[in-house]
Amino acid sequence: MKKRINRTLVLISVLAIVLTTILITAVNYSLFYSQVMGDLKDCSTILREAVNEGKGLEQQGKGMADLEIRVTLVDFQGQVLYDNEVSSNTLENHIDRPEIKEAFEKGEGECVRKSETLARNTFYYAVKTQDGNVLRLSKDAGSIYSIFGSAIPTILWITALLILLSLAISHFLTHKLIAPIEKLAENMDKGVNAAEYEELAPFVDMIQEQHKDIMKNAQMRQEFTANVSHELKTPLTSISGYAELIETGMASEEDVVRFAHGIRSSAQRLLTLINDIIRLSELDDSSEMDAPFEDLNLYELAETCVEMLQMSAEKHKVHITLSGYECHIKGNHQMIEELLYNLCDNAIRYNNEGGNVEVQVFRETSGERRTVLQVKDTGIGISKEHQERIFERFYRVDKSRSKSTGGTGLGLAIVKHIVAKHGAKMELKSELGKGTEIRVLF
Repeated sequence: MKKRINRTLVLISVLAIVLTTILITAVNYSLFYSQVMGDLKDCSTILREAVNEGKGLEQQGKGMADLEIRVTLVDFQGQVLYDNEVSSNTLENHIDRPEIKEAFEKGEGECVRKSETLARNTFYYAVKTQDGNVLRLSKDAGSIYSIFGSAIPTILWITALLILLSLAISHFLTHKLIAPIEKLAENMDKGVNAAEYEELAPFVDMIQEQHKDIMKNAQMRQEFTANVSHELKTPLTSISGYAELIETGMASEEDVVRFAHGIRSSAQRLLTLINDIIRLSELDDSSEMDAPFEDLNLYELAETCVEMLQMSAEKHKVHITLSGYECHIKGNHQMIEELLYNLCDNAIRYNNEGGNVEVQVFRETSGERRTVLQVKDTGIGISKEHQERIFERFYRVDKSRSKSTGGTGLGLAIVKHIVAKHGAKMELKSELGKGTEIRVLF
């Protein structure tokens, strides 16, 4: 049994190391692919504007050649009208090229062709111009084998060291796992068997419960880390792309202003994301449970929040109102302000033009007579299959709309934490296309 457990642990470790190496390599190449294609798309935007405005490609083509980007202009019959590297008369018809064909059909196309030696790849991006021609940009870059080939010896050495470390750790863990059973076996001669060994049952139950908690927390942290990386990558990639175009001098004065606006917007999104992530980390911290609670006038806080969001509501063409009366609760001032802001801000962002947001503060007239905060909107609503997940971190029902409105996908996750820390209860009612109502009962 000990050898079997040891072999299993070693096998799992080796498989994990190998799979991790493969996945990291694949992910890095995917990012490399996205970066190259992104550069080609950004450059094509500038060139297409020049073509659409009737300007020649010669000057821009020379600039692209300095960046090792090949520019080709093809007419609807596949004839090459311009190429910044060779004479167009010497080139064959391009009508059968996959990226050209796709651009004529869909407006844009992309393709990667591998060399026979697998050492180099050529990335192609084609886009249709207003006059019906196709502008294609291409760039030679390393393949996955050439990029990571030089690192293979180092990876193999690290893998070997990790396997040796796994052997030592597996041997140690096997001994620790078997020790209680061996101790039990030593007492078999005294008439004690596994079924009657009372001390072992709660120990096993505790280990299983701890294992479940550890795995759950690890999965949550892993998903959170992956989501954070993804959310931060998008604005950073945008900033890098705009800055590169400005740095290389390829952007006109009008483009510089537009790119600067894009950089500022992406930077603002980064700041918002980072602030929400930091706040979630603070709420996850057990020491946050010791945050001071005091007597709060919930209606007064709601009134301040509604006044603060009036400008945002007007910008989104939404009407926000407050009704109810003064109700006092025990809570943390900062957390309740955050709860109010996130609920009202979400109701405004995911509303329709001319829609309404109704904020109410009142006390139940029967039962436990709890204080109720109710935020109701006439927005896009949430379908049944999404309602259980909207309080998860980075979960968005409509991802495109969420990002266009500036949402981070963390607002309701923060609300969920604050509600839990106040021992409150939250209820959600929503219908797709009709609106959403969220009630917090203190």
